Amino acid sequence: MQLPSSDPSRRQFIRQACCAAVGSTGILSTLAQLRVLGAVAGDAAASRATAAATPSDYKALVCLYLNGGNDGTNVIIPADNTSYASYAKSRVEVAVSQSQLLPITPRSYNDGRRYALHPNVPEMQSLFGQGKLAILGNVGTLLRPTTLAQFNAGTALPLQLFSHLDQTVQWQSSISDRPFETGWGGRLADLVNAMNDNNQISMSISLTGTNFFQVGSNVAQFTTGSGGAPILGLQSRGELFAARHNALRASFNTPQSNLLGAAFSRVTGKAESDGQLLGSIMGGAASFKTVFPGTQTARSLAMVAKLISLASVLKVKRQIFFVLLHGFDTHGNQVASHNPLLTELSGALKAFSDATGELGVADQVTTFTASDFGRTYTPNFGGSDHGWGNQQFIMGGAVKGGDIYGAMPSLIVGGSDDTGRGRWIPSTSVDEYSATLATWFGVSAANLPVVLPNIGRFAKPNLGFMG
Repeated sequence: MQLPSSDPSRRQFIRQACCAAVGSTGILSTLAQLRVLGAVAGDAAASRATAAATPSDYKALVCLYLNGGNDGTNVIIPADNTSYASYAKSRVEVAVSQSQLLPITPRSYNDGRRYALHPNVPEMQSLFGQGKLAILGNVGTLLRPTTLAQFNAGTALPLQLFSHLDQTVQWQSSISDRPFETGWGGRLADLVNAMNDNNQISMSISLTGTNFFQVGSNVAQFTTGSGGAPILGLQSRGELFAARHNALRASFNTPQSNLLGAAFSRVTGKAESDGQLLGSIMGGAASFKTVFPGTQTARSLAMVAKLISLASVLKVKRQIFFVLLHGFDTHGNQVASHNPLLTELSGALKAFSDATGELGVADQVTTFTASDFGRTYTPNFGGSDHGWGNQQFIMGGAVKGGDIYGAMPSLIVGGSDDTGRGRWIPSTSVDEYSATLATWFGVSAANLPVVLPNIGRFAKPNLGFMG
């Protein structure tokens, strides 16, 4: 019997099926799949031709995206008396008490200032001291190295500076001068996917929904939750849902007469089968002595660790993961909202570091942060506005930790790198940051422009923070 359209169980089924399609590969990846089926169908052969031979080692990149624009100048803080006094004068109500700061001693970086970390990140202080965590200063979106005079003249600036969506797209695509097509993680996956030996699930896995970073032309991102359950989850819902599930699966193999229908069937069908496979093998994932905090970020990173433990089962030598932490758009009441976010970040990073150590792959897994932009150095009504250059963190056994790379901003309001209210002009580009990570991942110098088309505009394709 056909159920009427008003039947709530039918509506629920359709909603679940549609959410499964979007949640598994996403509209962005569906558009990438449309390109594969159509105009750029030759990209797969090009990617295979340029990829390196199958490596003997395993490596994973984990992008931890701090959504909304993390206030990096309140995470890494000048601690000597003179510099701190200037900081406190500029930051007023959002300033962190000097007596609460967690001191760090960079191994080689010296710009005449002493630095410390926010009191809510003691685990990150410990990781830095152990050489497992590095800091990258004043990094951001750039078309090319930019001076204040060029900024004031509006010369060759990234599109829509200070906009959340545009800057998120540019951070995750590493392209700031034209509309979005693919993310740099997606292009990286397209290039190196041939290193994987008949991988059964996409090498690009997101734990927090679809994103721009992992959109590729050939490798579609696969999303799952922190529990790793099958995507649709309809089999245990009774006979009616099981019948609909089987009908839906059959529809994936039905020939489609139009491009959109073919792409949808292909992408959703692959996502559904991948979800079933993942659910079937999760019982073999590693269990950890490490106790992960009960936060969403920690649960997501715990799932990443479990998936890494299944790399040999999934037949992958290279994996790229994405985890997102919400809440960093701190326009008001910043102290109360930013502090618990930093606690969540620090605890999750420490647990993930310990878990990769348990697995014996700490040297093979590199976690890095990214965020829309920094925040204005001068606050407003207990919060801060959208900035530009920002500080980021890189963690892992292959990281040359315990040091600061690039150059920290001057923190001089009205200085040569201030575009207004302490919006620092980045001294390091997202391209250079990404290129350093891509090189460690196995991309040759000759192939860097495939992943990062604008890297030739910058002087340092390797910033030196990776071993």
